Amino acid sequence: QVQLVESGGGSVQPGGSLKLTCTDSSGTFEGDTMAWFRQAPEKEREFVGLWNWSRRRTYYADSVKGRFTISRDNPRKTIDLQMMGLQPEDTAVYFCAARVRFHVNYWDYRQYNTWGQGTQVTVST
Repeated sequence: QVQLVESGGGSVQPGGSLKLTCTDSSGTFEGDTMAWFRQAPEKEREFVGLWNWSRRRTYYADSVKGRFTISRDNPRKTIDLQMMGLQPEDTAVYFCAARVRFHVNYWDYRQYNTWGQGTQVTVST
């Protein structure tokens, strides 16, 4: 059974950077999509970005384009989320998610059935 584990969260000042890592600790993931979502207090979980191995490309939410970058470490076990220019509105719990096949509604958290436990990112002075 796929087990996603996030690491790398923490606290930074506005304008700072953090890198998050998502690893399938079971080593059994055979799907083609790994994604990052985030959830701030009292807000719905929102899409951040994803890597798709079949299409060999990334997708990003407009709110993070140009600031966040997703990279992957083949074979399909790790993706990183490099976050730069962090702002207070980026404060949230960041979750890694996976699905077997890419879905056209890739931005909808309800399309994913495998999740990590989440890691906190706090941006404040």
